[in-house]
Amino acid sequence: MKVAGWLTVACAILVPLAQRGIDARLGGFRPQEEVLYVSSGEQLKKMLPGLESVMADIYWLRTIQYYGGEHAFATNKRYDLLEPLTRITVTLDEKFEIAYRYGATFLAEPYPLGAGQPRAAVALLKLGAEKNPSSWLIWQNLGIFQYYFLKDRRGAADLLAPTWTRADAPAWLRELAASFLGKEGDRESARVIWKSLYEQSEPGAIRENALHNLQHLDALDVSDDLGRRISRYRAAAGANPRNWEDLMRAGLISRQPLDPSGVPFDYDPDKGEFTISHKSSLWWED
Repeated sequence: MKVAGWLTVACAILVPLAQRGIDARLGGFRPQEEVLYVSSGEQLKKMLPGLESVMADIYWLRTIQYYGGEHAFATNKRYDLLEPLTRITVTLDEKFEIAYRYGATFLAEPYPLGAGQPRAAVALLKLGAEKNPSSWLIWQNLGIFQYYFLKDRRGAADLLAPTWTRADAPAWLRELAASFLGKEGDRESARVIWKSLYEQSEPGAIRENALHNLQHLDALDVSDDLGRRISRYRAAAGANPRNWEDLMRAGLISRQPLDPSGVPFDYDPDKGEFTISHKSSLWWED
């Protein structure tokens, strides 16, 4: 039985905590960098014939440990081994669906939340779709990642095209492909897609990632709304507000603007612009 979604998330939290205790005991003897001693899943297959599935589970747990440790504890986060560890896992077990989907999520998430490698994430999902043609969740993730992270609406629809003629393909997958072609890639379209992914995913990293992206879109909407209020202030006062308190005194807002994560927006009085704070978990560089 493959590692379930809840166990994957638990390992992402608990294994790094255990590793911290080990590292504390090692003190100055702790290695400065992790090393990938085996660089190929094919090598492991030859070394341990008949144990491929077990080794895939072990390497996936190591992948989760590595990602969780960097994500939660590293000051200067590095995700160098994330893609090769995931590749070894799926080479050992080509049907390991969670490894494709979660591995792609970890790779695609903007740095420092993830590796910031959306092209590697899409390549991993393409491999997963090739090896698991009936796994509709992999196909869905593939289309969404191509659309959202690579900004390629046409490419996303083309990637989903092989599923259109499949009698067993779910209707929502065809509708998703149609939305890529029929809409202009606006924010509301992205919201529909991430909401769909959130509702159809099991509890775990993929669902949390979808929620995170929904909150990011909400933050952008709030920023736009604040921009409109600043325009009204500027039309009346002839200048930008100096800070959010000026907007409150003018009756245009009732309190300090916060993003959906509870972090105050940054304000630039020269530009008259509220933006998502670099201190917020919802900020990333476009």
